[in-house]
Amino acid sequence: FKGRCCFHRSTSRETMEWSESVDTLLESKDGLDAFRTFLKSEFSEENIDFWMACEDFKKTKSSAKIVSKAQKIYSEFIQADAPREINIDFTTRDCITQNISEPTLKCFDDAQRQIYSLMAKYKELVNKQQNGNQKRWLPFL
Repeated sequence: FKGRCCFHRSTSRETMEWSESVDTLLESKDGLDAFRTFLKSEFSEENIDFWMACEDFKKTKSSAKIVSKAQKIYSEFIQADAPREINIDFTTRDCITQNISEPTLKCFDDAQRQIYSLMAKYKELVNKQQNGNQKRWLPFL
C-alpha cells in the first residue's frame, strides 16, 4: 500500500453507494477494506475487527464453539486492558463480564450496536469533510 490507495479498483457508483450507508460500506469487500484502512489511520481498527468478529460469532452453531469464540472476543476486545479494547460504556462492559461464563449468540449485541454507531459517526465525519473540501483525502468516498 506504500503511498497508493488500494481502492482504485472500485467504481464511482460503488463509492457513491458506500457514502449512503454504513451497511452498504460493510457489505462490500472493497468498501470494508477501505474503511478498515481509514480506521487504522485513525487508530480505531479494533472497531471494525470487533464488529466482524461479532458477525462471525452470530453464525456459530456449536455450543462449544459459542463458548470458545465468546471467550476470545471477550479477552481480545471487552475485558479491562484487553489488547484491542473497544470503547463501550461501563454498563455494557459490566453486563458482558457478568454473563461471559454462559454466553449466548446475543451477548455482544449491545456492544456491537455501540461500535456500529461509532463507525457510522466516523463515516458521517468523512462525508462532511468530503463535501466541504474538494481534496479527496479518502478515495473510497
